Amino acid sequence: MVFALSLTNVFSSTLPMRGAEIAKSWDHLYWFLVLMSLFFLLIVVGSMVFFAIRYNKDRNPIADKNKGNHLIEIIWTVVPTILVMGLFVWGYVVYKKMVEVPFNAYEVRAIGKQWMWQFQYDTGRMEINKLYVPVNQPVKVILSSDDVLHSFFIPNFRVKKDVVPGMYTYVWFEATVPGEHDLFCAEYCGTSHSGMIGKVVALEPDDWKAFLKGKKIELPASQDSQEGNLKLTSLADKGKELSKLKGCVACHSADGTAGVGPTYKGLYGHDVELADGSTVKVDDNYLRESIENPQAKIVKGFNPVMPTFKGLLSEEEMNALMAYIKSLK
Repeated sequence: MVFALSLTNVFSSTLPMRGAEIAKSWDHLYWFLVLMSLFFLLIVVGSMVFFAIRYNKDRNPIADKNKGNHLIEIIWTVVPTILVMGLFVWGYVVYKKMVEVPFNAYEVRAIGKQWMWQFQYDTGRMEINKLYVPVNQPVKVILSSDDVLHSFFIPNFRVKKDVVPGMYTYVWFEATVPGEHDLFCAEYCGTSHSGMIGKVVALEPDDWKAFLKGKKIELPASQDSQEGNLKLTSLADKGKELSKLKGCVACHSADGTAGVGPTYKGLYGHDVELADGSTVKVDDNYLRESIENPQAKIVKGFNPVMPTFKGLLSEEEMNALMAYIKSLK
């Protein structure tokens, strides 16, 4: 295994650039699988050729009487079992790294549309087809779709996740290489699917701070520059205004006061008891379901009087409401 891992560095140039820390873990696992497959291919095919020549009809007109060999049977049962279980553990460790988001990850919301990517930041900044992130800091991208199934894929970071209409998914990464990295939709989503191409721009700390403040960023000459300074309204503040505009404040308070519906204060991330006696954790998908299908999970102590808002909120508005509710800790 050590020899196989050392060879992965030799072959690493055949894969896209490693732009994130998790990419190294995936590459080692990938190349070990390739080399192990080649090793056993050579053993199996080599044995077939050897036996075909050594025991052909001309040399052995009368077949030898073969006897069983328990040692060989044990070896070809135990060794593959150990290898497969080892691969399972190795794959699980890498997968665990991929899905467990660090507590200090910066959150960005991404919306897949036919045929572009739209990104929303908590500062209120919005970008099309360009995801700006800091280097050496974890970033969680919360994904949703405005129309059909998409797939968020950054080859340099080795991350890919389906973007499903009507629910939230996510990926996280920590960019280690400043500059631009390709972003693709990896799921056929319509006639212009091949044109749904974006960029991930990893910024140095000073540029990242300037970006969050809406200031102009001077990128290297080979890249585009951000034009002009922007006056920003945070995503949570947009959600607050939207909750007033859509009448949410009539039933849901922001200060913990009891109302017709549960208060928003301290709601996100906590478990709530439902009318049927079960409990559910309040996350993005639960909130979305409660907005679009409010009768699905009624909170204990409240009447099922909320109307559905399905189709009445755009993905951008839904993300703003999520940010607002999440901010009321």
